[in-house]
Amino acid sequence: MGFVGDVLTSFVAIMPVTLAQSLILAFVVLGIMIPFRMLNFPDLTSEGAFPLGGCVCGVLLAAGASPLMGVAAALVAGFAAGCCTAFIHLRFRIHTLLAGILMMTMLYSINLRIMGKSNLSVFGSPSVFDWVPFARPGFPASKIVVAGLLALAAFMLLYMFFRTEKGTAVRAVGANPDMAEAQGINVWAATIGGVGLASAFSASSGALMVQSQGFADVNMGLGILINGLAALMIGEAVVGKQTVWRQLLAPFAGAIIYYQLVSFCLAAGMPPPDLKLATGLFVLAMLALPSLKRSRGPAPVREAIRE
Repeated sequence: MGFVGDVLTSFVAIMPVTLAQSLILAFVVLGIMIPFRMLNFPDLTSEGAFPLGGCVCGVLLAAGASPLMGVAAALVAGFAAGCCTAFIHLRFRIHTLLAGILMMTMLYSINLRIMGKSNLSVFGSPSVFDWVPFARPGFPASKIVVAGLLALAAFMLLYMFFRTEKGTAVRAVGANPDMAEAQGINVWAATIGGVGLASAFSASSGALMVQSQGFADVNMGLGILINGLAALMIGEAVVGKQTVWRQLLAPFAGAIIYYQLVSFCLAAGMPPPDLKLATGLFVLAMLALPSLKRSRGPAPVREAIRE
C-alpha cells in the first residue's frame, strides 16, 4: 500500500504540469491527424515543423518581439513548410512519406540558420501564459487556461471549416481524389492547403512549448511524431473517428490521456529511457490490433480461407 500511495502522490503532484504540456502538444497531434485522416496523406513534416515554430518564436522573443507575434510567425513558417511538402509530392510524384522526410531533413538546417546555434534561451521573456488574470505567470494553472482556450478555439474553428463547402472539398480529396477532381475540386489547392494547415498547427505547438519551457532547441522535435501517433491512436480508440467532430476531438483527448499515462509510468518508477520503447510498442499494438481481430474471425471463415 505504501508503494501505491507513493506512486499516486507523485502522479497527483505532476499531473497539472503534464496536463498543461499535453494541451500544448495536442496541436502536434492535430497536425498529424489532419493529413492522415482528412487527406489520406501520411506525412512526417510535423517532426520538423514543431522545432521550426519553436526556433522562429525563440528568435523573435530574444529580439524583443511580443509573444503573440512569435506564435503568428511560427504559424506562417509551419504553413509554408507543409505547403512545400505537399508541392514536392504533387509536382515531382514523390511519395508523401519521402517528401515529409526530405522536408524534415532540410528543416533541421533551416532551424540552425534561423537561430544561428543549436539552442537559445528565452527565459524571462514575456509569454502568452502571462496574460491570465488571477494566476501566477509561468505556473501550470496559467498554461492550462491559455492552452485550453486555444485548443477549444481551434476545435470550434476547424469543426465549422470542415462543414463548409471548402472543408468538404478537402475531405472529398482525401476520400477519393479522382472523383473529387471529376467534380471540379482543385486537388492541388486542397492538398497543399490542408497539409500546410496541419504543419501550421504543429509549428504553433512548438512556439507555445518554447514560451512554456523558456528555451528553443533544434532537437526539440525528436520523437514528437511517434508520441503524437500514440496519442492519436488512444484518442481514436476512446472517442472514435466516425464523424468530423470525433476526428477533431480525438487528438485533444488522446494527448491528455497519453501524457497522463506517461506521467503515471514515471511516477511508478519506469526509467525515462524506456518510455520511447514503451511508446513504440504501444503504437505497434494499436496498429496491429485490427489485423489481429480480422485474422481471428469465425472458424468457418478461417477454414474457407484455408481451402
